[in-house]
Amino acid sequence: MSLHAIRPWRHIERRKSRQIMVGNVPVGGDAPITVQTMTNTLTTDVKATIAQVQAATDAGADIVRISVPDEASSRALKEIVPEVSVPIVADIHFHYKRGIEAAEAGAACLRINPGNIGDETRVREVIKAAVDNNCSMRIGVNAGSLEKHLLEKYGEPCPDAMVESGLDHIKLLQDNDFHDFKISCKASDVFMAAAAYQMLAEQTDAPIHLGITEAGGLTSGTIKSAIGLGNLLWMGIGDTIRVSLSADPVEEIKVGYEILKSLGLRHRGVNIISCPSCARQGFDVIKTVETLEKRLEHIKTPMSLSIIGCVVNGPGEALMTDVGFTGGGAGNGMVYLAGKQSHKMDNEKMVDHIVEQVEAKAAEIEKAAQAAE
Repeated sequence: MSLHAIRPWRHIERRKSRQIMVGNVPVGGDAPITVQTMTNTLTTDVKATIAQVQAATDAGADIVRISVPDEASSRALKEIVPEVSVPIVADIHFHYKRGIEAAEAGAACLRINPGNIGDETRVREVIKAAVDNNCSMRIGVNAGSLEKHLLEKYGEPCPDAMVESGLDHIKLLQDNDFHDFKISCKASDVFMAAAAYQMLAEQTDAPIHLGITEAGGLTSGTIKSAIGLGNLLWMGIGDTIRVSLSADPVEEIKVGYEILKSLGLRHRGVNIISCPSCARQGFDVIKTVETLEKRLEHIKTPMSLSIIGCVVNGPGEALMTDVGFTGGGAGNGMVYLAGKQSHKMDNEKMVDHIVEQVEAKAAEIEKAAQAAE
């Protein structure tokens, strides 16, 4: 068993929600919080879109969303879905017929925006297509595209308007006996999004899709998302997440997992615990960590690795990780295995050696897990 197991004081009690299926992936209930992203290729560029979906899948994406803005994209979606291994959510805006076409093309879920999709008659047609094609739906409320009557009522985008939009659309789906839906209330403003999600969580048992929309570039968007999503997840709110970054979709998956790992909600791959380095370091910590992050990307097994430059905090951190390396003197450091001192290793050979130790530990954890099944 990994030493990075969840301790009682680290436990987060998740909000109780009902469960739906997005293709073969459960969302809500007691299912793991899923991580998703969205392609940024032209959907009509089938080859590029498939490649991007596959890259996201390799990075750990459970679900991938693809925009379907026109009829040509609907036709492309029909080619894309059979070639990928994760459920595809079709992102629908403005024209309800794209939702019908996407459902028929094999989408596992339809994302519709209440402010853009059209009147109740059109929504009912989309619902029928979803039912006929075993497709779930996401109500995707966005502060930037609220219904005109709600903007007139509230004067501006606000949490109350967002939640009212979402609840109105929930009622529309339920009145048509459709219950396989999840819901999001996204805003680029962290405060607005967090307030809307908290209000929404109290008024529905639908699975909740978390996101801070249009969060920004890799650094700024990561920070905004970590604050917004992190606080909501800490409160137990959220069944699936998407980190919206102006960056490669693979980065969204990486950040999403890091947010979940930091809260002990889901673990995938190696969690590297490292110091910022200082004059006490016995080796180049920053360069070593950069190298190890790349060398260990292939490890999917949840485990922990500490890389600490000196003996001030190194031994203590190593006690709580599966594998550890603490800098010492005379060009070598101490290797820790399962929280205990194991042997010394030359700094020049330490990266290759650590990779070997991590791979061995990952294999050991996987073998134990298989034996327990």
